[in-house]
Amino acid sequence: MGFQKVTTADNQPEMLQFVRHLLDDVTAFEYMLEHDWFESDIIRIGAEQEMCLVQNKTFKPALINLQVLERLKDAPWCVTELAKFNLETNLSPREFSGTCLREMEAENVEYLDKIQAVLKDFDASIVLCGILPTLRKHDLDMRNLTPVDRYHALMAAIQRHLLGSAFELRVEGVDELLVRHDSPLLEACNTSFQVHLQVTPDEFVQMYNIAQALAGPIVAVAANSPLVFGRRLWAESRIALFQQSLDTRTTSDHMRERLPRVNFGSGWLEGDITQIYKEDISRFRVLLSGNIEEESLDMIRNNQVPKLRALQIHNSTVYRWNRPCYGISPNGKPHLRIENRVLPAGPTPVDATANAAFWLGAMIGMGMHYRDITTKLEFDDVRDNFLKAAKFGIDSTFNWINDKKIHAPELVLKELIPLAKEGLKHRKIQSSDINKYLDIIEARARDHKTGARWALRSFTALKHKVTNDEAVSGITAFMIKNQKQNKPVHTWRDVAVSDLETWHPSGLKVEEFMSTDLFTAQQDDLIELVSEIMNWRRIRYMPVENNKGELIGLITSRILLRYFTRAYKEEPEQHLTTVKDLMITKPITVTPENTLLEAMHRMQDKKIGCLPVVKGKELVGVITEMDFLRITGRLLERPDK
Repeated sequence: MGFQKVTTADNQPEMLQFVRHLLDDVTAFEYMLEHDWFESDIIRIGAEQEMCLVQNKTFKPALINLQVLERLKDAPWCVTELAKFNLETNLSPREFSGTCLREMEAENVEYLDKIQAVLKDFDASIVLCGILPTLRKHDLDMRNLTPVDRYHALMAAIQRHLLGSAFELRVEGVDELLVRHDSPLLEACNTSFQVHLQVTPDEFVQMYNIAQALAGPIVAVAANSPLVFGRRLWAESRIALFQQSLDTRTTSDHMRERLPRVNFGSGWLEGDITQIYKEDISRFRVLLSGNIEEESLDMIRNNQVPKLRALQIHNSTVYRWNRPCYGISPNGKPHLRIENRVLPAGPTPVDATANAAFWLGAMIGMGMHYRDITTKLEFDDVRDNFLKAAKFGIDSTFNWINDKKIHAPELVLKELIPLAKEGLKHRKIQSSDINKYLDIIEARARDHKTGARWALRSFTALKHKVTNDEAVSGITAFMIKNQKQNKPVHTWRDVAVSDLETWHPSGLKVEEFMSTDLFTAQQDDLIELVSEIMNWRRIRYMPVENNKGELIGLITSRILLRYFTRAYKEEPEQHLTTVKDLMITKPITVTPENTLLEAMHRMQDKKIGCLPVVKGKELVGVITEMDFLRITGRLLERPDK
């Protein structure tokens, strides 16, 4: 969203004026296409690298992007992103030939090194990953929005168009995530490596449809975002999170179809590129407007190339996974690009470049063999492939050309890598670079070693031995170490407990350690039932909640011991005892935002062993002395190592 001067479209005269500019831009676009104004004698590539900034001691988000930018002198290539813990670098457009891929990787490494040199003074590091494993829900509070007017305008506009009462995440993988959030800043979870391919107007429809067909296989072999808030979700959870974080729709009694603003599209592209813009204008309300000074139709009449600002602003608020882009080249001619947004960031610069090389080569290779991919594949199958790849990654099975069912590794190894090699050779890419980058893709597919599988294996092995926070912190630390060495992810070993020597729990929040898989009672439950459940589940504390999920009491093993001891000594009571008769009616609590030290001091001061965690009145978790014992045990083990 390069145009800075935008406002929310809530002033009707301004909005109507903006819409007029928007319609004029479409007309101007059509005129330029019809009269062959577009550059077609050169093909360029480019990329944008998004990243997270983390503190070196805790590996949690470092809210310092503006301070870092202040230190980066003469660096127009580095810009802000939505959250204060994000940055983005814009790599130089370069002709798609020769050593362009190697140069792309080298430039990416150079920029990352320059940023890391500044971060050293903040005791912070860069992390390249689709979703930062150590992110917490409170990191996505609107207070952490980068204070830039266009970000505030975008967030406010999306919030205003929300049909429900909150933004909801509902993603199910190995674990399940069901959570509400009060702002669309959830979008800041996602970081990507966005690759641009310039195409000619005559080839745009063909190549755009090929990009859609390739989206599933590309995601399958590149996925590296399976962990969200300590939950194991999709192989590339970024796909689900990005859509749901900006989804203003809600459920209704009628099955009305509403396309989300983050979408894969509704069908194959026909006609020309303007069909995409027309559909997006038709389907999605204008969110942002701006003071558009140019009159695009007047410029066309004067043989001047317009910037199409209104169209670009609207295009920036509709997030297609393959996005059409309009730009003006240094020679003054307009050009067309396809922006691939499906690739996650990292996990290393060489991995990102390998993903780009695979996509770019496959695009050209398929273009050489399939003049019209829509005659070979159903769009519904292509969209289904994309969603399956996001969920299952390299383990996906796709519906492919001529109705063939094919496993993702087989498709990548036997069909797409050969096509990608052919495409890169056609573009006269240096053969050593072709081998270097496509060998990485081949190794991932052959050995089933993608970033997603590495993270899932490491986390699953660790979570049975350490706390969730220590597991995700260790994974993040290991990721940073390998990223700095630029080692491709298929060569990484799994993270072991012995690697977790830099974890520091001080200052962390209760929500990062509390148990959320709760067994609870209600006040009318028979006390013998509660006793049996606590015995079966080997728990010493059971919160009591009402039918709205609000905390109203607490049953402890000490309460049960006193009750059954008295019952043994005395005559059995005639009436049946319920939870209400025995429970602590005003238990001492903490909130998710309290620190661990605050919770520990509260337990010590009150001489209690359990703190229910509440948000308002709602019970959201429990933290006990056993949680602190596990933390202490892990810290005591370190000196021996």
